[in-house]
Amino acid sequence: MDLRTTYMGLKLKNPIAASSSPLSDSVGKIKQLEDAGAGAVVMFSVFEEQLRQETAALEDALTAGTNSFAESLSYLPSPGDFSVKPDAYLKIIEEAVEDCEIPIIGSLNGISNEGWINYAKHIEQAGAKGLELNIYWLPTDLTLPGSEVEQRYLDIIQAVKSSVKIPVALKMNPFFSSIANFAHRVDQIGVDALVLFNRFYQPDFDIEEREVAPHLKLSTPYEIRLPLLWIAMLYGRVNCSLGASRGVQSATEVIKYVMAGADAVMTASALLHHGIPFVGTMLKEMEEWMQKNEYESVEQMKGCMSQQNVAEPTMYERANYLKTLGSYKSILSGNV
Repeated sequence: MDLRTTYMGLKLKNPIAASSSPLSDSVGKIKQLEDAGAGAVVMFSVFEEQLRQETAALEDALTAGTNSFAESLSYLPSPGDFSVKPDAYLKIIEEAVEDCEIPIIGSLNGISNEGWINYAKHIEQAGAKGLELNIYWLPTDLTLPGSEVEQRYLDIIQAVKSSVKIPVALKMNPFFSSIANFAHRVDQIGVDALVLFNRFYQPDFDIEEREVAPHLKLSTPYEIRLPLLWIAMLYGRVNCSLGASRGVQSATEVIKYVMAGADAVMTASALLHHGIPFVGTMLKEMEEWMQKNEYESVEQMKGCMSQQNVAEPTMYERANYLKTLGSYKSILSGNV
């Protein structure tokens, strides 16, 4: 089977990419990912807090919606709390690029354009073949309109795009009021890829200690539904590449994402759960499925289940909602 694909202008030997996670925090692990068969590796993120914690722009963004409670900032880690320093991050990229043939993609996580520009250039100079922007921001200011939220994203993308020559991807969140329109606007300003979707981690409560407690749970296959929908909707309607993120636990999710229209499929949870060699398992299962279903290449599969290619395009919109509710009603009727 021909598993080759093109993502944000980069030639990948297959669509499975290791997404940003601790799996890329050393050259040894990155080499293991390549040996296991990964088509690309997205580096773990460098956080804006590591680069410019003292800047006024960052402080304003971090304190928005906190009602000026000074103690709220005590929850933020100091630059020294991060396991890998910015200089060490660049060194890992340099060595990984030298040791590996697959594309190494840098990752920046932040909420303003103040702290990113110079470091984006450093990531490019270190040899990264691309850059993923992970804009993790929860706007809680009651007076802030949605248009200004979107504009902040666009400003960051434009600022970074103008500072580097390597392709730039936006890891997008699903909370915009009009996802299709915002994706179109991002595409128009020249982003090279959209990764759908960023996984925001909501807090939990410790009811005994009366504390807000951070809690991380690895993704499950059920989480594929929302990004699958929007990749299928956007395929053929935007010029940029489409990357899939969330819910990949087996070759089944990879196949679904590619059929929706994804150029690359990112996974971390499956590898954290099963180990790095699981990349090879997914590739083998994917090839077996393609052979059984008479697909000769990933390009032949890509987008075959997108909205523009299915027999009933309305199934991606309200018709699917009505049919889903109707199917569950019939199940209940049978149990009564």
